[in-house]
Amino acid sequence: MIRHAVLGDIPRLVEIEKACFDTDRLSRRNFRYMLTKGHAETLVAEQDGRLVGYAMVLFHRGTSLARLYSIAVTKEARQSGLGRRLVVAAEQAALAHDCIYMRLEIRVDNSASLSLFEHMGYQQFGRYIQYYDDLSDAVRLEKRLVQNIPPSMSAVPYYQQTLDFTCGPAALMMAMKALDGDTELSRHLELRLWRESTTIYMTSGHGGCGPYGLALAAYHRGFDVEIYVKEGETLFVDSVRSAEKKEVIRLVEEDFLDEISQLPVRLNYHRLTLAEIIAALDSGAVPVILISSYRIYKEKFPHWVVVTGHDDRYLYFHDPYIDEEKGKTVTDCVNMPILHKEFERMAQYGKTGQHAAVILSHSRGKQ
Repeated sequence: MIRHAVLGDIPRLVEIEKACFDTDRLSRRNFRYMLTKGHAETLVAEQDGRLVGYAMVLFHRGTSLARLYSIAVTKEARQSGLGRRLVVAAEQAALAHDCIYMRLEIRVDNSASLSLFEHMGYQQFGRYIQYYDDLSDAVRLEKRLVQNIPPSMSAVPYYQQTLDFTCGPAALMMAMKALDGDTELSRHLELRLWRESTTIYMTSGHGGCGPYGLALAAYHRGFDVEIYVKEGETLFVDSVRSAEKKEVIRLVEEDFLDEISQLPVRLNYHRLTLAEIIAALDSGAVPVILISSYRIYKEKFPHWVVVTGHDDRYLYFHDPYIDEEKGKTVTDCVNMPILHKEFERMAQYGKTGQHAAVILSHSRGKQ
C-alpha cells in the first residue's frame, strides 16, 4: 500500500535512509520540515504493516515543475516492482499539482536506478560534477508527464547568479551566450554588467539593475536590443523611502535614457505581450523579463529571468537564483514551465504594476 507520510513515520523513514544510503542522508529534522513546512509530498510504501520505502516530491511554487527529491526502497522489498510503483505514485502527485515535468538527480554509478528511470521514459539532460558528499557525479533526468505539443526551446545555457543583487546581469549573460557563443560566462562579467546597469539603490543593500542599464550593457557589446517599459514611471523608486535616494535613482534613469535616445535602440512604452514574447523566441531573439518573485518565493522583490521557450500552454525560463536553503538545485531552475496566464500575472512588479523587458537579438555583424 502506498499512502501519504505522517509525522509518526519519521523514525522509520530515518531507519530507511540509514539502510539505503551511505552519504547524503535526510535527517529527522529534514523529514519533519518536509512534512510540516516544505512545499512537498512524501509517499510511503507499506508491506505487512511496516514501511519499506518512500518517495519525496518537491514542488516549485508558481511553476509546473516537480522534482523527485529522494526515493528509497529497503533491500528486502526490492525486485518486487515497488520502486516503479513509487515513481508512478510520485508522478500522479505531480500531476495533481498541475506539474508537467518531473526532474531528479541520480548517482552516475547507480546503474539499477538509471535503468529504471530510463525505462519509465526519463531522459538525461545534464550532469553535476562531484555533486554528492563523496564527490561522485550526478546525472540529471527529466520526464514530460503530459504529452502534448513539444515545446519550442532555444539553446540557452544556464548561469547561476553569485550575489543576491545580480539576477539581472546573470539573466543577461545567459541571453548573450545563447546568441554569441564567444561570450564568456564568468563572475568578472557578472559584476561588470552589474556596475554598468545598477540603479545604485534598492530597499536595502546594493542597487538592482533596471532595463535601461541592462539594454545599454548589451548594446555596447554588439547586441541588438529592444526595451519594453511602462511609460511615465521610474522603476524601483518606490523601493526606497529616502527622498535623496529617490532623486539619485531618477537621475541615474535620466542618464540612461539620454544615452539611449542617441542610439538605434527601440523603446516601447507598453507591456511586452505573450504574443510578442513568442514571436521574439520564434525569430531567434531572447527575452529577459522582470518578474515579481512573490509568486515563486513568497517574497516581494523584483527579479530578472530569461525566457527560453514556449508551447501551447507554457512559457519556459531559466531562473538565475537557486534557493539552496530550501533544497533547490539547478535542476529546479532550468527551463522552468510556467502557465501562460501565470506568467502574465508574475511579469509585473510593485503596487503600480511596473513592468520591464529587454529583448536581445544576434550580435550586430554576426547574423
